[in-house]
Parts: sequence; structure tokens; C-alpha cells
Amino acid sequence: MHGDGAFSILTGICLGIGLAAACGFRVFVPLLVISIAAKAGEMTLSPGWEWIASTPALVCFAVATGLEIIAYYVPWLDHALDTVATPAAVVAGAVVTAACVGDMSPMLRWSLALIAGGGAAAVTQGATVVARAGSTAISGGLTNPVIATAELAGAIGLSILAVLLPFAAAIAAIAVLFLCLRFLFRRFRPVPPTPVA
Repeated sequence: MHGDGAFSILTGICLGIGLAAACGFRVFVPLLVISIAAKAGEMTLSPGWEWIASTPALVCFAVATGLEIIAYYVPWLDHALDTVATPAAVVAGAVVTAACVGDMSPMLRWSLALIAGGGAAAVTQGATVVARAGSTAISGGLTNPVIATAELAGAIGLSILAVLLPFAAAIAAIAVLFLCLRFLFRRFRPVPPTPVA
């Protein structure tokens, strides 16, 4: 393996992980970002994934992104959407990772896409679902738009960072994943029994 090839693979992995983590915030935002970037010639997609840069795909991603953004601002619909968005985020995380990582065998690419990409998306999506449920329990859903806005900002910011600075995006994604895992661990940590006097 040549140095350029190794660097290209590493860049693709960093790009994929950054985008996959963003998929956990919003499913379609990262797909729209890479569709725009690839169509503009700012990034190269893996062989077989060039369709993401096509005009029909770009239009579909744009419409889906708009609908997804609006839906998360509709009271109670955001919770219903989470039941669909959770598996969709895992699939999207795997897809964006596979689309960004070239120069390796299909088996290795898909293993990486499913484990790293799908896993990263699952962690961030899981944290947002739990945060939204907590927000609803505390405020009756009144603070959910704040969470939706933060998620959207995270998806857009992480996606654009991944395209422009893949290594920085990977570091940011790892930090986000760490915070999400810490949040989930604290949320579901067993409460020790109260000692009986």
C-alpha cells in the first residue's frame, strides 16, 4: 500500500466517521451535504456511489432534509419520527461511510461502514432520543424545539467540517460520541439501593 493510498483511506475514514456522527443528529443533512460537495467537485465518492452526486438524488435529499427539519419542530411528531429515524440514522451512517471510503476491499469497507459508521450514528441518535424524552418529561415538550435546533446545528456543522477538514471532523465526532456515551451511561446507570436504617 502506497503512502498516498494509505492517506486517502485514512482521510475517507475520518470523513465517513464525521458524517456518520452527524447522521445521528439528522439523517438527511449529511447526505445532502456530500451530494452538494460531490456535485461541486469538492469531494470524490467511492466507486458505485457516484449516484449521490446526481441531480435527482440532490433534489430528493434536499426535500427529505426540509421535511425532516420541519417535522422535528412539530410537537409530539418529533417522538414519532424518532422511531423511524433511529434505524434510518444507522443505515445512513453506514451509507455515508461506505460512500467516502475507497481503495479497500468491499468486505473491509462494509465492515468499517457498519461498525464505525452505523455505530457512530446509533450513539448520537440514541443520545438525542433520550434527551428529547427527558425534555418532554420535564417541560411537556416546550423545550423540544431548543433540542431540535441544537441537533440541526450539530448535523450541519459536523457535516460541513467533515467535507472541509476531515481529520478535525473525526476529532470532533469522537468528542461528540464520548459526550453522548457519557450522557447515556449516566442516564441509565443503575441507582444503588438506599440502605435501610
